[in-house]
Amino acid sequence: MTIQNQRINPAYFIAGTLLLIPAIAMQFTSEVNWSAFDFLVAGALLFGTALGVDLISKHVKPKGKAWIFIGVLLLLIAILWIELAVGLFGSPIAGS
Repeated sequence: MTIQNQRINPAYFIAGTLLLIPAIAMQFTSEVNWSAFDFLVAGALLFGTALGVDLISKHVKPKGKAWIFIGVLLLLIAILWIELAVGLFGSPIAGS
């Protein structure tokens, strides 16, 4: 069994850092009040996105096409995040 030198995709580091921001903010202000479920959903979205970016970058060979797929993935995740946050479209997942 050979262990290859594998780099960890920076997308995972970015996802973890973004998830730490509200956790740290909760220590200093009462305006940020996330529940464990909020962290679970945000973590699933952030790390799922990081996994998607990682898989696309590894398996889609023309880099131009990979960047397009990553852009579409990020756009879809942003729309979902906005819907969950403020109910932009008034769908049932937003609690409307």
